[in-house]
Amino acid sequence: MDWKTTRIEALLEQALIEDRAASDWTTNLTIDPELRATATILARQEMVVCGLGAIPRFFEIFARLDARPAAHRRYEIVSHPEIFDGVRVHDGQALAVVRHNARALLSCERVILNLIQHLSGIATATRRYVDAIEGTGTRVLDTRKTIPGLRVLEKYAVLSGGGTNHRIDLASGILIKNNHIALGGGVATAVKNALEKRKKGQRVQVEVRTPAELQDALDHGAEAILLDNMTPAQVAASVAQIRAFLAANPGRTIPIEASGGIKLENIRSYAETGVDFISVGALTHSAPAADISMRIVAEE
Repeated sequence: MDWKTTRIEALLEQALIEDRAASDWTTNLTIDPELRATATILARQEMVVCGLGAIPRFFEIFARLDARPAAHRRYEIVSHPEIFDGVRVHDGQALAVVRHNARALLSCERVILNLIQHLSGIATATRRYVDAIEGTGTRVLDTRKTIPGLRVLEKYAVLSGGGTNHRIDLASGILIKNNHIALGGGVATAVKNALEKRKKGQRVQVEVRTPAELQDALDHGAEAILLDNMTPAQVAASVAQIRAFLAANPGRTIPIEASGGIKLENIRSYAETGVDFISVGALTHSAPAADISMRIVAEE
């Protein structure tokens, strides 16, 4: 993750502005402006860490927003070489140590923790799903069910947890869903138009819910299939249907994805049907925040 891109910079800056970090009255009225302190960011549970690269960026952006002398902007981050995004950590492990002006630490504390907790929660949840289907050959995908404005970071967190990114946005791939089919004249017309008008290299994927819809999509040239809201038994039957189609049409390959109603408790049943991918919206829209704290002590 490049934490210095314009897009990420704007996102982090907006978080500090939203919290009015540079106008922290409580801190400014109670803390000596010359005091320096050490902050230790601690994991309070077993988790997969994600978002550590945001820490220095938050302080650099805060320095621009803060009107105090440059001397108060000096900071040092001490990180353990074995602690980085994507690593599993244990309850009580230090994720990073920051030496900085005490006011800067206090004013940025909540925003830093909010982001790291959110991203680490996603990475931790993703790792659980990935571990649940280990050995099946199926990969866990994320979706576009993300918090507006945070998608690039949330999808990075999925990668940190061992998952695979689906399309990043609507311009990143063609996925003909049931509403496209209903409004686009049916499967045959929608697929035909997509195949004829697509850009070079774009793959046409079609979402189906029944054996009839699946056969219709296969017959009209679908290049990838999304099996939506099916039971494991229905998915297994659909996989067999696709394989029979491929056997009769040598030379074609059709990646198979399952989605809808898939939870940690049942994901292995879906993976064992032979699908290539399983997409899980819960990775980003329902992952609980990881428990992380920041302990700050004055330097002697």
